[in-house]
Amino acid sequence: MNPVCPMCGGTRTQGLTTFTADLGFGVVVVRHVPALVCDQCGENWLDNGVAETLESAVAQARSKHSIVDVTEWQDRAA
Repeated sequence: MNPVCPMCGGTRTQGLTTFTADLGFGVVVVRHVPALVCDQCGENWLDNGVAETLESAVAQARSKHSIVDVTEWQDRAA
C-alpha cells in the first residue's frame, strides 16, 4: 500500500480512529478502530475487513433502533 496520503502528501501510518455513523434516528460510535492515518492531515482509511465489521455494528444498532450506541473496537472484534 502506498504510504503517501493522496489528500495532502503526508505519510500514512497504522493508527487508530473513531468511526461514527448517523442513522437518522440515532448515532453509532466505535472508538479505537484500526486504520491508516495521515500524520499531516489526519485523514484515515479502513481496510475491507474493518469496514465489514463496522457495517455489521451499524446494522445491529439499526435493528435495535439504538439512539446512541458507543463501543470500543475490541468489543466488536471479539
